[in-house]
Amino acid sequence: MSLWNSRERQFLDALSRLTYCNPFEPERIEHERAALGGRFQEADEVAWHRAAQPDDAERENVVGLTTEAERLVRQTRGRLADGARLAEDEFRLYEDLVTYVLYYRHFSPTSEVSETTAPARIAKGWRAFRDDWADHLRLPGVPDLPPWQTPDLLFACLYQVRRAFQHIFHFILGDSLPAAELRGMVWQSIFTHDMRRYQRSLYRLMSEVTTLITGPSGTGKELVARAIGMSQFLAFDPVREAFVDDLKDCFIPLNLSALSPTLIESELFGHRKGAFTGAVADRVGWLEQCRVHGAVFLDEIGELDQAIQVKLLRVVQTRAFSRLGETHERPFLGKIIVATNRELDAEMEAGRFRMDLYYRLCADHIRTPSLSRQLADRPAAISGLIRYLAGRIAGDEADAVAADVESWIAGHLPDDYQWPGNIRELEQCVRNVMIRNRYQPRRSSSVQGVPNGSDAQDAGRQPGSASASGPRENPRARMPESNSTALSASSSGSTKGSSPGSSPGGWLEAIENRNVTAEELLAIYITWVYAHVGTYEGTAAQLGLDRRTVKSKLSPQWLSKFRLSGKRPSP
Repeated sequence: MSLWNSRERQFLDALSRLTYCNPFEPERIEHERAALGGRFQEADEVAWHRAAQPDDAERENVVGLTTEAERLVRQTRGRLADGARLAEDEFRLYEDLVTYVLYYRHFSPTSEVSETTAPARIAKGWRAFRDDWADHLRLPGVPDLPPWQTPDLLFACLYQVRRAFQHIFHFILGDSLPAAELRGMVWQSIFTHDMRRYQRSLYRLMSEVTTLITGPSGTGKELVARAIGMSQFLAFDPVREAFVDDLKDCFIPLNLSALSPTLIESELFGHRKGAFTGAVADRVGWLEQCRVHGAVFLDEIGELDQAIQVKLLRVVQTRAFSRLGETHERPFLGKIIVATNRELDAEMEAGRFRMDLYYRLCADHIRTPSLSRQLADRPAAISGLIRYLAGRIAGDEADAVAADVESWIAGHLPDDYQWPGNIRELEQCVRNVMIRNRYQPRRSSSVQGVPNGSDAQDAGRQPGSASASGPRENPRARMPESNSTALSASSSGSTKGSSPGSSPGGWLEAIENRNVTAEELLAIYITWVYAHVGTYEGTAAQLGLDRRTVKSKLSPQWLSKFRLSGKRPSP
């Protein structure tokens, strides 16, 4: 006779899948819904993220799942103590139920065990966990567990799960689908897609897999690296009642673009006294300092000198290296994580990046999404990001600052502004608005129709624009549509062979017929932009030129024609 009724069995089936799934992928929500049925609480948020929930344990569905799991584990344990026996197909369900309950009893945010817990409290937490484990799994009627399935291994794995969840949850921001997918990919980089297999054996091997992180600047590649590097498996010694090492300095970042090739070699591999001029003593490099549970993060790997690429390739292949000036090899024990904002395909085509090194790095490849991609998926996601950044920057004034920033962005930036600096740019926007109540995007952002630099000041002084203290009108927003501008309008008298000077619009036909020199084209275009912007500074900002170039290239003849065409905005 089964130990559970059909409803309880359905709950346990779903809970079993939930216990070993990726918590940041949509499947988790589906398993929660299957387990809770009509008690499942729908959430407004698209993805599980820090801006929406402070932590895992406070979610209503998690509370409901844990309450029901506690009831069932007590009920089942009582029946086993009374002589009931688990059938073969029931054993895994019960084991997974116990694992779920032990996690929330002993690794919740308020439990004895965390990254900052003192050794004495960890020992106390371990003893409570060990006794709880035996109390549920060392009972008559419970089959023997496999030899590898020990309480100390489960303790270490659940400790790693807790740390990984916290780091991913706190480091990777955003409630868009691309941000949710990124969190799911980072989880897989730590545990793979099969957590049961990881628990059986892969926990010993994942540090040997190099992780490659690519993506635009400002998208949080180092934060992704930190989440992975600070979440490595750390074994527990049941005899000493302590983890085999502490987590201090487990993540070692090195920005390669800031160092010369010689210094990179010394920092990475270390050197022997006298290995080069200035090597006055032996030095231990970062690869040697990295412990078995740690990670070395090499940022800007795409800028690495080819000679050092060869040496790094050997480290990745053999897990060994030599100090500069030495011949004997030393083992590398940790994990290597690398990142770049360069397109490595193009770098390999150009011969600047070794293809054999790439294929040693790309077994685990993560690409961080741009902020514009996140907002294209979910425009409202910017509000959560602003609130989070304001909380980190403004403290108790976070709500007011966030409201100011959202209001300023809505009034001054176009809806489709691309945020070329990504989250890093958004963070500086929050700081700028908090300090000066304005933000000036970098010059090239004017392509998106945003006044900046002297452009922003000019916009406040343009005839017909708002005052400098109010919302500033975008000069490009006042320009006529392309089908009615002097640029594209064809004069009724223009012919296929017309010269550039025949009419304000005739020069386009002249371009098609290749009758305009490059110098003439530059002068005409600069003059056309100036005719619509009205200042040297504003024109220079839009075109990416300096003020003197604009002034020297301006054509009074063409300026007069553009103005006479009636296409310039009226004052």
